[in-house]
Amino acid sequence: MAFKNKPWLSHYDQGVPQEMVIPNISLVTLFKSSVQNSSESTCIIYQGRSFTYQEVDELSDRVARYLIRSGLKKGDRVGILLPNTPAFVISYYGILKAGGVVMAINPAFRPAEVEGQALESGIRFLILPDSVYLALSPLKVKTHLESMVVVGDQAADLQPGDLSWEAMLEEHQEGEPPAVTVSPDDPAVFQYSGGTTGTPKCAIGLHRNLVANVYQFDQWLVNTQQGKETVLVAIPIYHVYGMVLGMNLAVKMGARMVLIPDPRNLDALLQAAEEYQATVFPGVPSLYAAINHYPAVLSGRYNLSSIKACISGSATLPIKVKHDFEALTNGHLVEGYGLSEAPTATHCNPILGENREGSIGLPLPNVDCMVVDLETGEKELDVGEIGELIVKGPQVMAGYYQRADETELTLRDGWLFTGDIVRMDQDGYFYIIDRKKDVIKVGGFQVWPNEIEAVIMRHPKVKEVAVAGVLDENGTEMAKAWVVLKEGETGSPEEIQAYCDEFLTRYKIPKYVAFRTSLPRTMVGKVLRRVLSAEDSPK
Repeated sequence: MAFKNKPWLSHYDQGVPQEMVIPNISLVTLFKSSVQNSSESTCIIYQGRSFTYQEVDELSDRVARYLIRSGLKKGDRVGILLPNTPAFVISYYGILKAGGVVMAINPAFRPAEVEGQALESGIRFLILPDSVYLALSPLKVKTHLESMVVVGDQAADLQPGDLSWEAMLEEHQEGEPPAVTVSPDDPAVFQYSGGTTGTPKCAIGLHRNLVANVYQFDQWLVNTQQGKETVLVAIPIYHVYGMVLGMNLAVKMGARMVLIPDPRNLDALLQAAEEYQATVFPGVPSLYAAINHYPAVLSGRYNLSSIKACISGSATLPIKVKHDFEALTNGHLVEGYGLSEAPTATHCNPILGENREGSIGLPLPNVDCMVVDLETGEKELDVGEIGELIVKGPQVMAGYYQRADETELTLRDGWLFTGDIVRMDQDGYFYIIDRKKDVIKVGGFQVWPNEIEAVIMRHPKVKEVAVAGVLDENGTEMAKAWVVLKEGETGSPEEIQAYCDEFLTRYKIPKYVAFRTSLPRTMVGKVLRRVLSAEDSPK
């Protein structure tokens, strides 16, 4: 092993164990434990309405009864196509209680996208908003879907076999609690991921995988207290990042979760944060940056001083964003790292201790890491050397659904090959260089988009930037930068290229520079480089 002495252990915050005893339980057991300990405490706050842990338990029992009575077998997939709402949380735990597997789907997906995932994963039931019911109801003919539960006020004119959320809850309020035995080794979630090799595939997260990550972060956040926190859940809980570090972590902590269905509505988000005195706020850099620059925040309209612990993921956290947000809230904002194949995180900076600029932090307790060569993945590299990050830990997925070849490529002897290019410093802090699949080959040299982006972001006129490889007129791969300027600024490609020339060797300077008003992103804040490459010609 390259890092036998695990140098990161000596940099953990006081109180974080170097090795943890993680109980071998399911998410159902974790949830029921919180219900037992916090039954009358508030579990969910949503647009002025509250649900106690006991109420969520009872309502999720109704969902489980509906599924079992409708013929759900253990291991069957159930889709949830909802934003951050109480119905999502209630459905989630109801599906798990019934022995089902949660297949959370982006509510912004088009019918063709939902159809593709439903076909591959074999969803039998789908819980969805009334606003998309008509568009998606034909999928019952095209897929394995048998029944849809429609959430909303307009749930009328339903097809045979479908029913409204209210009717489902009313019809299944009587009966014994679900008695399905759910094992820690049972699948809990199917999470679609771009994968470590770039093609979308379905990662299987076992109950014990998600439980482990929840326990790791419960210990990592040393400045929080059981039963006394309020988690602002603005990141989508259909994605494992929000699901684990928003919803499931809140449940483990016996905390209140304040659900924000649309994080782009900053006034609603900020008002909720202030009104309910949010203390824990997982998010993405673009959201923290938007709050930092929001005029109503700058004018002092909102008091965010209750916020004390924030984990940033999905993209690099610029140091200025971190410092500005911490000054605004008096809290701690730290960068972490994870992927759907290890739902959801493997690294994080100490919440109170040293955060190193540009670092994704330290491996979490019970996580081991190696850096291996890019060509074979078999040679272990030493401190400071650049290679692919591979990890081993209790949160690593079981594999990809019906993708044996991809699973064999990604999981080798228990090690997850992440596809991320990193280096580790002598103290065990890791630094992302780039994605393996995003490396640009310029004249035989390897060029990392992140390195170029970091330089361009320092330009005083630049608000955002993305860099990717494109082919020039000769079919040669070159770097291209898509730049978003700050409001009121103007610039030219030559200006950006001249700035890069001060900091980068010539072959790393983008041959092409295009200006945009925004960058395409996923719902969890990752810039879609492949979309930029596909839609823009290199000129």
